Amino acid sequence: MSLWFSRIFAGSKGREKVIAIFDSGAAYSCIKREIAEKLGILELLSEPLELVTAKEGKKLIAKEHGTFDFYLNGYRFSDEFIIIPELSGEVIIGAKTLQRGDWNLILKMMK
Repeated sequence: MSLWFSRIFAGSKGREKVIAIFDSGAAYSCIKREIAEKLGILELLSEPLELVTAKEGKKLIAKEHGTFDFYLNGYRFSDEFIIIPELSGEVIIGAKTLQRGDWNLILKMMK
């Protein structure tokens, strides 16, 4: 299931309104590099991470990650986001992040 929403994202350097997709089919939460650089400090992953996309045969290699906050109806959620320079959208909030919170509560807040 995928849902698109405009959300405020924040990090140690600032905050930005972005279009985020809540995608239960994505394993990890990901953010486009140019947005991540505006928001916070990026760190190298211990080893590169290979991600498979919805487009058949296309794979992406991630080398960095960062921790960012996002807000829903006044509630703050925080998690690790994988940095993907060629991400097609601005932010994908994946299953790992959704499992950390109360998914039913998140769905209710997005309505």
